[in-house]
Amino acid sequence: MSLFALHNMVNSILRIGTRESPLAVWQAQQVQNHLSISGVKSELIYIKSEGDTDVITPLYALGVQGIFTKALDAALLNNRIDIAVHSLKDVPVQMAEGIKQAAVLKRASYKDIFVYKDKADLEQLGYINGEWKNVKHQTSINSHSPLTIHHSSFTIATSSVRRIAQWLNRYPGHTIENLRGNVNTRLNKVAKHNWNGAIFAAAGLERINLRPSNAVDLDWMLPAPAQGAIVVVCRKEDEEIYKACQNFNDEATEMCVKIERDFLKILLGGCSTPISALAFVKDEQVEFKGNVLSVDGKEKIEVEKTVHISDAAQLGIIAGEKILSNGGVKIIEHIRNAPK
Repeated sequence: MSLFALHNMVNSILRIGTRESPLAVWQAQQVQNHLSISGVKSELIYIKSEGDTDVITPLYALGVQGIFTKALDAALLNNRIDIAVHSLKDVPVQMAEGIKQAAVLKRASYKDIFVYKDKADLEQLGYINGEWKNVKHQTSINSHSPLTIHHSSFTIATSSVRRIAQWLNRYPGHTIENLRGNVNTRLNKVAKHNWNGAIFAAAGLERINLRPSNAVDLDWMLPAPAQGAIVVVCRKEDEEIYKACQNFNDEATEMCVKIERDFLKILLGGCSTPISALAFVKDEQVEFKGNVLSVDGKEKIEVEKTVHISDAAQLGIIAGEKILSNGGVKIIEHIRNAPK
């Protein structure tokens, strides 16, 4: 950035658009802190999203893509704000015309966690001595085997079609209840309802110090593409703002979430589909895992690939095409054509 451009930014106040939830505000404040290090002054502008105003309808009924980002995108394009801060997993793979990605912050935990009501339930789910074991899908409890699952006795809360599908794939017969609202609201609902537990994103609770002691990581559950990553977007023509945000862009996170979102883009097909993806760097290698499931969890197609970091640019696309060629097209078409 030129000294002239930096001088102009330092002497003006950059407007950061954010949703009003405690987690969204926390994320925006992290961006505000990064900008402050460069001497850029900023203020938070609060914008309500459709996902915040309707906290009853399940996300899969609303249509997940863009539900938490549309209002901020509109404010950005209408020049009410200068940048917008999102959870990257909420951002459609095709950003709105006139908007571009300015920075991805270093990723926090990508994991989902299970907040349970009764510790005894964990053993029935196969969580023993701090590890998730393979489970036996039987219809009654066998006292001689700690890994036997009673199908019909558990009720789990989540509104994520991805989490629902993966949970039902592992625990067929469990009952799923809808759980909406910000993280504080959802935790309160779990405490009040007669559920066995609920599923949350680890990063969402940990960032605002709300992860309860009665929570365990779901190591077996693959996350949503880009889960745990925060993205900053700006208008395409605002080059100085883009460059200011690039100062805190984390390149490793940017690469991994791009791979995951490329995978999502190949599979998405314009419908809400249980798609999961995770890419991470280890010893100059990029390891990738992805899957697609039927909504009821009965069908699952998986892919795993490891490539050298120098060959990772097309990894998400290649993995997505592998899923499609192995039967993913059938699952996606069935979901797309299902009665709404």
